[in-house]
Amino acid sequence: MKTIQHWIDGATVPGTDTAPVFNPATGQEQARVVLGGTADVDTAVTAAAKAFETWSESSLTQRTQVMFAFRQLLVEHEEELGRIISAEHGKTVDDARGEITRGREVVEFACGLGDVLKGSFSDQVSRGVDVHNFRQPLGVVAGITPFNFPAMVPLWMHPIAIATGNTFILKPSERDPSAANFVAELYQKAGLPDGVFNVVHGGKPAVDAILTHPGIQAVSFVGSTPIAKYVHQQATAHGKRVQALGGAKNHAVVLPDADLEFAANHITAGAYGSAGERCMAVSVAVAVGDAADGLVEVLARKAREVKVGPGDAPGTEMGPLVTKAAQERVENAVGTAATQGATVVVDGRGLKIDGHEDGFFTGPSLLDHVTTEMDAYKEELFGPVLAIVRVDTLDEAVDLINANPYGNGTALFTASGEAARRFQRNVRVGMIGVNVPVPVPMSYYSFGGWKDSLIGDSPIHGPEGIRFYTRPKVVTTRWPQPKQQVTAGFTFPTSS
Repeated sequence: MKTIQHWIDGATVPGTDTAPVFNPATGQEQARVVLGGTADVDTAVTAAAKAFETWSESSLTQRTQVMFAFRQLLVEHEEELGRIISAEHGKTVDDARGEITRGREVVEFACGLGDVLKGSFSDQVSRGVDVHNFRQPLGVVAGITPFNFPAMVPLWMHPIAIATGNTFILKPSERDPSAANFVAELYQKAGLPDGVFNVVHGGKPAVDAILTHPGIQAVSFVGSTPIAKYVHQQATAHGKRVQALGGAKNHAVVLPDADLEFAANHITAGAYGSAGERCMAVSVAVAVGDAADGLVEVLARKAREVKVGPGDAPGTEMGPLVTKAAQERVENAVGTAATQGATVVVDGRGLKIDGHEDGFFTGPSLLDHVTTEMDAYKEELFGPVLAIVRVDTLDEAVDLINANPYGNGTALFTASGEAARRFQRNVRVGMIGVNVPVPVPMSYYSFGGWKDSLIGDSPIHGPEGIRFYTRPKVVTTRWPQPKQQVTAGFTFPTSS
């Protein structure tokens, strides 16, 4: 059986302890992944620190040339990488290719860092004195990433970190670890020097080693809110910069003036795409006033039409959940919702796919008459379950969203510009879509929510990513003429 090893200093590195990697569509173990700890992280830090000595001094041209080559390799190997992701995560190959494309956009942003990294210059701020500034890399930085986007989320981190002159250690999810090693090989083919990009696999021991290692300057994390809080607390206590993105409960509000077919199409895709295993998935549809009955009718029809099957099968729109435990958790949540008073309009529990009876499949579930006291509303289910909450007005919908502890993404479906403007100004959420269900911003903007969806104040990629992986220097210079006498004052210096 295949063993997925660490990638350190340009080569695979074995480990002792291993864990199973499953094919979610069959339920069968397909590989083993090594589980690293303190020693493996230390080895990776040593290699990354040595590589930083030369990589940080490399020219911007050299760094961007590597990124251009890496971007082209991602294009050429998109199908292969997509199938690797599908086989370990369960999502469709098309969905996997989509996440590669969105991640590649960050690489393209990194290719253009020459303009973004330009400093500023102020001439003659005082007599014969000029001021300029520039940014420099931090050193060895690390990323801890979730299972749901094994290519895209790491690509939100390492291209910017590496292009700005840092060296990087990735700790991917042990549930679908192969994509990380494949990307490491592409970097090597692109001409990235050994030690600049490293992969350490593992669970909590590897995470804790990263959070506490004195040689790591910054940590980026995407995952659940409780773990994001833990990462932020531990890493900052050890003097590191931290990006910590947490969970979500994303609402899509539908007004009576919305095109219900259009809204339901997009909400269905946003709720059930990737089996709902997205931090930006639509998990709550807020039906306003007269929109409710018609919206439920259309959503129910579309939920029943979703084609569920293996991710590599032609025509499949939704694959299995990532693990048996995830399948059981989601199906138990549907049962709990019914017990608590929700109407199960579409029940996805107990779904069996011919030839894949042991796969971790569950169908789309649609719950109506959900209230804010129910577990189906309060918890991040991370599965193909859409809850419908009914309210009378847009203001009630905004109050509902603002009272929720999460603030990652939200959407409004309407034909009213006035309503859209009022919504986007008043809702307390970091990323907003108007007639767009999953408002993930382009790579030249930054990704990050509010409230419990972002711990600390550092969003990811875009301009915030540049700032996170670099630190500024401001230089004040004077070049007096030979033999020129310049009087030094004993008072606090001014710009006179």
